[in-house]
Amino acid sequence: MTLHRRSVLAAPLALPAFHAGLAHAQTPRDVIVMARHIGDIISLDPAEAYEFSSNEVCTNCYRKLVRPDGATVRGDLAERWDITPDAKRFTFHLRAGQSFAGGAAVTAEDAAFSLQRAVILGKASSFILTQFGFNKDNVRQLIRATDDRTLAVELPEARATSFVLYCLSANVASVVEKARVMANERDGDMGNQWLKTNSAGAGPYRIAGYNANEQVTLMANPNYGQPVPVRRILIRHVPDSSVQFLMLQRGDADIARDLDADRLRALRSDANYTLVSSGQGTQMYVAMNTSVPELSKPQVHEAVKWAIDYDGIAANVTPGTWSVHQAFLPAGMPGAITDRPYTRDIPRARRLLAEAGYPDGFAIELDHYGSPPFFDVAQALQRNLAEVGIRASLLSADPRQVLTKSRNRTTKMVLLRWSTDYFDPNSNAQYFCENDDNSENNRLRVMAWRLHWIDQRLTESARAAVREHDPAKRLAIYEQMQREHMQRAPVAFMLQRNEIAVLRRGVSGLQLGLTADYTRYEGLRKG
Repeated sequence: MTLHRRSVLAAPLALPAFHAGLAHAQTPRDVIVMARHIGDIISLDPAEAYEFSSNEVCTNCYRKLVRPDGATVRGDLAERWDITPDAKRFTFHLRAGQSFAGGAAVTAEDAAFSLQRAVILGKASSFILTQFGFNKDNVRQLIRATDDRTLAVELPEARATSFVLYCLSANVASVVEKARVMANERDGDMGNQWLKTNSAGAGPYRIAGYNANEQVTLMANPNYGQPVPVRRILIRHVPDSSVQFLMLQRGDADIARDLDADRLRALRSDANYTLVSSGQGTQMYVAMNTSVPELSKPQVHEAVKWAIDYDGIAANVTPGTWSVHQAFLPAGMPGAITDRPYTRDIPRARRLLAEAGYPDGFAIELDHYGSPPFFDVAQALQRNLAEVGIRASLLSADPRQVLTKSRNRTTKMVLLRWSTDYFDPNSNAQYFCENDDNSENNRLRVMAWRLHWIDQRLTESARAAVREHDPAKRLAIYEQMQREHMQRAPVAFMLQRNEIAVLRRGVSGLQLGLTADYTRYEGLRKG
């Protein structure tokens, strides 16, 4: 690992030099230094950013038309909106006096360009918009500014209004300054290359510098419209939890974002630190490929669910950082339920295996990520399954290798992590439930397809929910879907991530969100 440090504000020397040179430093009063893992950043263009760290940076540099507020949405750049009775036309009315970081006024043309641009570029996250029927050929006609403060969005096909609005609160729908972006266009890329390391937004901060696997520097936007207490934020790439801990203790960091359970436990009772936490839209689950003979029967799926010691794993393997959660919607998501029908019941699991024709159990491969806490959770699962007769051979690998194997449908049993793509129940419902074609011709290729699992009732429910315009009825559909999925799916949801950030004395105002693109820095204070 490399961690460069010539001074607290310099770019990150090798680790031994870092340890040797540490002094009891204090970061400047108008600067926040945040230590966290940011090695996942590929791009800081909101039309392309799709990783945890990049989404978080973007949400603090850009604004959207709307933003989530619990089980509903409220206006951000838009002060209000009108929806036609057929739910196919949304008209957004922008607030007056909103400015980009460079001082230019935010207009409806900027908003139209931003949504058009995301669809036309067609990066990975563009599906959040294209799932409504927008494409490169029609988006300029369907999304357009009718005057400086009015944006018209026409859907090719009606969808649930809450579904549309939640998707417009996603990072991919961030509003960029058209003139500035197009001034930096290269070879028709609509400014994509430039925005990978720069920003053109109206959020509380702007990107002042980015060095891959080293640091992101944010500067306060003087045109944000309200005071931003902290002038500069330095997000340092520090992948090692022990180094983050040391930086925090010695004053070289104000905030540590990735401390492990042991170090968090050491700081909980220390008055020099404050722990801020939030449940995340990230879940850990075991998936079973039903094309594998041993995993093809529902009784086996049930047996695995009853074999797992959920509470024991949460208490002993992931204390404080992952909590038991057994539904496909994470707690905090609209429509999520907190039912916990499964507990460890070894006799019941054994009876179910016998009913499936495996009274003596069977041997099976269990793929998992080699990084913590997945390696430790996999070992605990191995012990749990062994007690009911399932002899799991652990196959540890890099997350990318495990994911590739899962996408190719070649895993048997696999321990995976899933994070919701956008703040709407459909993100998870579609991924885990929707499949009516097990062939290679299926374009959707979600987890249900990867597991060769078809449940027609759940598939139909998922499709009906995105067309249900009554919000209460729509959420009721998802609640019922979760209960049915628990009973019938070849998936055992186990844990939901709880993110914990540690702040030094005098630092406050960090707002963690259910997803990375709702974690806010604008309230940060230091003094």
